[in-house]
Amino acid sequence: MLKTLGSQIKEYKKASIATPIFMILEVIMETVIPLMMGSIIDYGVNVGDAGHIYRMGALMLIAACFSLFCGFMGGKYGAKASTGFAKNLRKAMYENIQTFSFSNIDKFSTAGLVTRLTTDVTNIQNAYQMLLRMCMRAPFSLICAMVMSFAVNARIATIYLVAVLLLGVILGILVTRTMKYFNSIFQKYDDLNESVQENVSAIRVVKAYVREEHEKEKFTKASGNVYKLFKKAEAMICLNMPVMQFAVYFCILLISWLGAHMIVSGTLTTGNLSTLLAYCMNILMNLMMLSMIFVMVTMSVASARRVSEVLNEKPDITNPENPVMEVEDGSIEFCHVDFSYKKDAKEPVLKDINLKINSGETIGILGGTGSGKSSLVSLLSRLYDVTSGSVMVGGRDVREYDIEVIRNQVAVVLQNNVLFSGTILDNLRWGDKEATKEECMHACDLACASEFIEKMPDGYDTYIEQGGTNVSGGQRQRLCIARALLKKPKVLILDDSTSAVDTATDARIRKAFAEEIPGTTKLIIAQRVSSIENADHIIVMENGEVHGFGTHEELMKNNEIYRDVYESQTSGNGDFDEM
Repeated sequence: MLKTLGSQIKEYKKASIATPIFMILEVIMETVIPLMMGSIIDYGVNVGDAGHIYRMGALMLIAACFSLFCGFMGGKYGAKASTGFAKNLRKAMYENIQTFSFSNIDKFSTAGLVTRLTTDVTNIQNAYQMLLRMCMRAPFSLICAMVMSFAVNARIATIYLVAVLLLGVILGILVTRTMKYFNSIFQKYDDLNESVQENVSAIRVVKAYVREEHEKEKFTKASGNVYKLFKKAEAMICLNMPVMQFAVYFCILLISWLGAHMIVSGTLTTGNLSTLLAYCMNILMNLMMLSMIFVMVTMSVASARRVSEVLNEKPDITNPENPVMEVEDGSIEFCHVDFSYKKDAKEPVLKDINLKINSGETIGILGGTGSGKSSLVSLLSRLYDVTSGSVMVGGRDVREYDIEVIRNQVAVVLQNNVLFSGTILDNLRWGDKEATKEECMHACDLACASEFIEKMPDGYDTYIEQGGTNVSGGQRQRLCIARALLKKPKVLILDDSTSAVDTATDARIRKAFAEEIPGTTKLIIAQRVSSIENADHIIVMENGEVHGFGTHEELMKNNEIYRDVYESQTSGNGDFDEM
């Protein structure tokens, strides 16, 4: 874990080294100042030597200014190192997340990854700054003050030593007991973020079903769990301050009483007592700082472990050693394919799939919810890898290709269409960042999107809000189809991506595909038989198996499931759009 996190310090190593150096210099000055103050009392005030007072006073001023400068520089470099470290952690995590397959993301959950990128990294940043500044300053200052105290008077300094040992034991007990709470807190943060994310992304559904109160209760429960754990942890930590203060005041009283007796007996000077009291405050305040460091580190250990998990996570899907860099054509073959989302799943999602599809064919895929339609097509672009068997595209196993190459040549318009904040052109150029406006317009013509884009005030420069909230579901689907077409793929997959458009528009899109991209293999997942009945072949899926494969006419004769679906959809007056 430490090695993983430490590797992200990178260009901030110099700042990380400079910070403790300046802290040590500040401590040295703070240790010298009480000696100068004692000298002023013993050899200046008590004997009436004004010259000595002025000389030592000037030295104290110089030492104080230098100490202030070192403290400032330590703070500056500490902030630079800690914020830079946090920046590198977030960058490294984000870059590694981009390499994750869907199964990797499923392992952490979206909300869990957000928590790690935000709350957990902030905790590590604060702890790192505390370690660079206080963790070097406090122990070094404590040791220096302890050594100087014994040099001044060993008998009185023993009081400090006993106090430090007792407080150290108490601190260790507190830290041990709070550790278990902090380990649980950040898991509850995941639940809290998940509640917020789900509510915001589905706010229209929440309002449509008047479920605001339910969502409030759900959030209150998640927030309450975080509150309860933090309350327990803070209750333990709060004991730290009164125990420390009791030790400080008890030591001051004991030193003052014992010191007064020693001054009367002539074994201690007034200046020495003043110096010892200054060191007393120094030692106990530094011990208090150490307790704060332990608390901060205790909190950050759980965060560090969670961040390390993301940084150390290896993507399930990686490039082969010598990847194939070109997809010859759009031919597809499934050879005895089994697939499960989890390795320990009792039942596979797909079972013994065997299919052969020629390049340029249009293939319809029909099946009920959970039949495995989306799982089947996700294997073509290696969003997931097969559990057993092989998936061939262009005559080669998809695992032999470079990941970027196969995903560029197998374009997918997913069931849940996503647009990003930016203009329509910005979104279209996700398919091809070098595409000209004319190419974008042509793709939109094929996807029947140009008709509504041209009606917008700014046309192709119209700004799309995050998630595409300012366009309808059908418009969003057509823009996503146009975006996929710009990739000029060998295989085009439409995962129920025309469900929000009317049947007439759906027919025009299919006609444009047949005329404009005849060499592209087209896989169309649909719920409407009318969307796929003219396909070259139709796959009927049921319970993760291929229940039927053939033309519309063949399936009407030989496949009961397909025939039942067709008759149920055509037994009435047809689709609403055609009435």
